Amino acid sequence: MLKLSGRGQVPPFFVMEVMRAAFERERAGGKVFHLEVGQPSTPAPAGVRAAAARALTEDRLGYTDALGIPPLRQAIARHLQASYGVDVPPRRIAVTTGSSAGFLLAFIAAFEPGDRVAMAVPGYPGYRHILTALGITPVPLITGPETGFQPTVPVLEAWQSAHPGERLDGLIVASPANPTGSMIDRAALEALADYCLTRGVRLVSDEIYHGITFAMPPTSALAVAPDAVVVNSFSKYFSMTGWRLGWIVVPEDMIRAIETLAQNLYISAPTLSQLAGVAAFDCRDELDGHVARYAANRARLLEALPAAGFDRIAPADGAFYLYLDVSHLADDSEALCRDVLARTGVAITPGIDFDPERGRHTVRLSFCGAEADVAEAARRLAAWVGSR
Repeated sequence: MLKLSGRGQVPPFFVMEVMRAAFERERAGGKVFHLEVGQPSTPAPAGVRAAAARALTEDRLGYTDALGIPPLRQAIARHLQASYGVDVPPRRIAVTTGSSAGFLLAFIAAFEPGDRVAMAVPGYPGYRHILTALGITPVPLITGPETGFQPTVPVLEAWQSAHPGERLDGLIVASPANPTGSMIDRAALEALADYCLTRGVRLVSDEIYHGITFAMPPTSALAVAPDAVVVNSFSKYFSMTGWRLGWIVVPEDMIRAIETLAQNLYISAPTLSQLAGVAAFDCRDELDGHVARYAANRARLLEALPAAGFDRIAPADGAFYLYLDVSHLADDSEALCRDVLARTGVAITPGIDFDPERGRHTVRLSFCGAEADVAEAARRLAAWVGSR
């Protein structure tokens, strides 16, 4: 038998395993309430779909420049100025095949095999899995309610004290974060940026949930660290998951590396998605209506779940997730999620995706679905707790 590369032996993304089980239940005729996956239940905005229809009839849809079509890069630059007051020239913006490709390009361009890159745990599993596949060492920073589930300068200093002689090469931050929905305020982000600058640590900011906030406006890392690498996507706020469209903002010295990597790995992001994506920035009213629905779903769950016994919930300041401590209900979050799906039809995600050690005591719920579905899911979860 031919050998396999160890770099490909990364853990599965368990939310996809849950989604597969949910789809199997649906194919068998069962009803499923999808609270497992972070995917808006709405299609792309009407303006985007109209632009796509025009492109299908009028454009050849050939390859584009590896960094993306100029009109889209210019539109993203205008968006950054309007949203955060930062001036970023379009040449520093690369359009990517979703944020996942953005992380891959950024990690290859910024880090060498063996480098150490820190991130908060619980956190998005894709960070550590992509880094691991590239031979880069993920450094988990264990966080909890005391820091709002976010990395802080004292957390970084504590790691350094516990690992004398070792250094960090990168730090990934996410605000709002997946799975907790927690955010980093401007002062805390400035402190992290200063820490990274003085120690030669590359700051990478995941901003794909910007636009979906409930407690405070988001701060872009670009506003406090002009040389930060920023990753964003059209999937969440813009409701365009399957269009596989994202972008990264990189410092001047990374532009050429990102361009040549993109040429060789992807050629270019999907042309149809790029042409349609330009229109996304003109669809604010429709998109903000989705955020209003998320807010209503969040409020409903934050009222219903504690009353049902799910009373240990992370801050949920943004994004569309609730991260719950269920240690008082079960010692195995995978088994709990299977039981909930089998008995109620509600699909939720075990916390082991986001925290390999403590995640057996946690689950994540997504509330970006239809209001009626979220309300019924809350009722069924309460009944499930009551039946135990």
